Amino acid sequence: MLLKRKEFIQLGSIATASMMLPKFLKAFERPAMAPPGNKVLVVLQMSGGNDGLNTVVPVRNDIYYQLRPQLGIEKAKALQLTDEVALHPALAGLKELYDDGSLGIMNNVGYPNPDRSHFRSMDIWQSASDSKTYAYTGWLGRYLDAQCHGCDKPTQALEIDDVLSLALKGDRLKGIALKDPARLYNTSHQQYFKEILNDHKFLEEEKPVDYLYKTMAETLSSADYIFQQSKLHPSSAAYPKTGLGKSLQTIASLIFSDINTKVYYVSLGSFDTHVNQQNTQQRLFTEMSDAVKAFVADLKSNNRFQDVMLMTFSEFGRRVSQNASGGTDHGTANNMFLVSGGLKQKGLINPMPDLSDLNEGDLKYQIDFKEVYATVLNKWLSADDGHILGKQYEHLGFI
Repeated sequence: MLLKRKEFIQLGSIATASMMLPKFLKAFERPAMAPPGNKVLVVLQMSGGNDGLNTVVPVRNDIYYQLRPQLGIEKAKALQLTDEVALHPALAGLKELYDDGSLGIMNNVGYPNPDRSHFRSMDIWQSASDSKTYAYTGWLGRYLDAQCHGCDKPTQALEIDDVLSLALKGDRLKGIALKDPARLYNTSHQQYFKEILNDHKFLEEEKPVDYLYKTMAETLSSADYIFQQSKLHPSSAAYPKTGLGKSLQTIASLIFSDINTKVYYVSLGSFDTHVNQQNTQQRLFTEMSDAVKAFVADLKSNNRFQDVMLMTFSEFGRRVSQNASGGTDHGTANNMFLVSGGLKQKGLINPMPDLSDLNEGDLKYQIDFKEVYATVLNKWLSADDGHILGKQYEHLGFI
């Protein structure tokens, strides 16, 4: 069968979308029941550089209000956690999680020699490299590589998006990116692609076009499996009709099914608030707070909250001083939220930033984010963190 140029481009498009599919997908045609206590990690990326100081607010710190005369969150409006610390007013759902012991807050997280470029700093966070090293694999992709070495039913990572992030790309294996299982299934099962696949004859000497056919065949197999698993125990809980709400409901349905997926990845943003920060954070925090609240309630009602951890991060924080446009510019260290029924440390895990000790107007990091990753890999995912990260980092005590 000869392909016209337009048909080849269409075939190439679905193959490009499925290049993120790992080679082991055929194993998924035999469902593997997730064992009791199977730990699941959900990573929520707050894209664009969220302003941590207006997220976890030092409401009794005079320096904070001096440097942010218009942008500082008023104490009376903030959601009080302690006498010294409060949350942004739009994070009411997270305040409830704090109150019931389901939330941990890690402050001053960053890395040495920070980079203020969105793209470069995001690469550093997603690859878990240092600021001088350019890596082409992600920390969760290398987790997949390590965990499936020599095993016939390796675990898998899913990103709820159309494009796979660096974080989930390994040397040999990669996660799968999909907006929702039904959409991936319907796209990959169009009659057009099935006819092309049925008419193609695979040759002993593999040619470039054969790779397109093979990746398409893997797409059909994996899309069918994921879709079928997603229908086993669909979440019936009420979620916000927002992008993040729908994504977390999809994740919940997969967690409740028999699919043996250990890592889910989802993004929210952009938090790049050089201007109009108050309105942008209010909108995004409301979406995040409402969606996470619904997700946690769903997990609790299905007795899975003890085995699931949601972890947030952003590629950098913002400058301590407000700018002239009602916003903040790119900064350095930031906070991370940890949400789980399996936390050993809850609430404010470590001290707030010292605003009297800045580095040319920026926060000084106290915790290397790779220590957080090492802890999650070792204590939550039962993986060899030193091998995956290429170095042994200190394990923290939050799990």
